[in-house]
Amino acid sequence: MHQTTRQRSQRTLKRPVSITGVGYWSGRENRVELEPAAAGAGVVFVREDLSDQVVIPAAVDYRVEASSRTNLCAGGGRVEMVEHLLSALAGLDIDCCLVRVHGEEMPGLDGSSRAFVEAIDAAGATELAAAVDPIVVDSVVRIGDDTSWIEASPPRFSGLSVDYELDYGAGPIGRQTLSLRVTPEAYRTELAAARTFLPAEDAERLRSEGRGLAATTNDLLVFGPDGPIGNALRWPDECVRHKVLDLVGDLSLAGRPIHAHVRACRSGHRLNGALAARLAASLQPASA
Repeated sequence: MHQTTRQRSQRTLKRPVSITGVGYWSGRENRVELEPAAAGAGVVFVREDLSDQVVIPAAVDYRVEASSRTNLCAGGGRVEMVEHLLSALAGLDIDCCLVRVHGEEMPGLDGSSRAFVEAIDAAGATELAAAVDPIVVDSVVRIGDDTSWIEASPPRFSGLSVDYELDYGAGPIGRQTLSLRVTPEAYRTELAAARTFLPAEDAERLRSEGRGLAATTNDLLVFGPDGPIGNALRWPDECVRHKVLDLVGDLSLAGRPIHAHVRACRSGHRLNGALAARLAASLQPASA
């Protein structure tokens, strides 16, 4: 991997904007305030509810393993389920943003990133006096095994493109594929409204463990034998679209926009994060 200057400036928000909602896992309300940030700042979370206002950079070094979501931890503070917000910021080319939060878990909203996109668009974007310096993949990097894997290869254009295969075998989710060049326009129309999904048996298991009690079939897609329970699909292939939405958010933890063609099969947050870490590590100078 190497770095090169992308032909655009870094971008931030024109003005602050906020989103409030309840976390799926905790059931607690959280207010998320997105504010403009200086060039080079990246995306940084601030836990306003903690006495020391803990600062947590949206970077792979602060990622902690979690089931079915992406969490970050630094300075004794944590932010949970950040992938949808990070995906919206990365998908709309917002490079620098201060994210003030008043709780640990991000709002689940409707299980997609649409509300975050609408808030960002309402705030508007402005260019900063610094160029974007992306990670440009120049050789194939592959992580995983024969069952689930993800790989990045040299870009097909100046940016990110994705080929994703989801395969749940026989059943209502089944096998779905999506190929997409990720641009702000494509993100808004093809990914942002795609919602979190899970089979009914997984939803029941989570409830039996006392988790996810705040989420209902009205909030996200819970698949029974005949399809989503009490909820209509926004696309026939909404599930694979959500997987790509998550992927965009997880890869943003590399800290720079990624120029690559990414192929993935049954990849989730763990493998996505591992690829982001590998790409971020490629920017570090070799040790003496």
